[in-house]
Amino acid sequence: MIVSADLRHFRIHRLSGAAAVNKGMALFPRSVGGRQLALTRTDGENLALAHSQDGLVWTDDGIVHAPSRLWDVVQSGNCGSPIETDRGWLVLIHGVGPMRTYSLGMVLLDLDDPSRVIAQLDDPLLYPHGLLRDGYVPNVVYSCGALLHDGTLWLPYGVGDAHIRVGSVGLDELLAALTPVAA
Repeated sequence: MIVSADLRHFRIHRLSGAAAVNKGMALFPRSVGGRQLALTRTDGENLALAHSQDGLVWTDDGIVHAPSRLWDVVQSGNCGSPIETDRGWLVLIHGVGPMRTYSLGMVLLDLDDPSRVIAQLDDPLLYPHGLLRDGYVPNVVYSCGALLHDGTLWLPYGVGDAHIRVGSVGLDELLAALTPVAA
């Protein structure tokens, strides 16, 4: 972790703890319930939640979302940090399905208890089809995060490790497409 108060002088800290072992770690943009939280994929297959008292040592809190649909049956992980909305934490996820096909989906976590998935997209938001199938690594669309601006979610994404594109969707339209998850 790189820390700076003035963006001219930096301190570098190594992250540690059981939850800090995977490159898929993404910090929540603010503390939740007084705790610093992050999404991880510690076990390599499932989206998990972790917490830290100091931002340096991370403890695994358990699985939040496990692969359950054909498009993410092999593994699931976050695509960047959660995005806060008035309905919950919007989390872009990648899923790996048959033939190592990478698609993008979404889950919505409870604002006060992000260990709870309250809604999800049943089908991928974006999947490799047509021109999105080809590239250095075929059948892959992938993102490292999105930006919410004026009610529109802007999503930069990679195609086949060869091209970069940007898509957008209205937040209201996206939230309306989510299916509630039974508690």
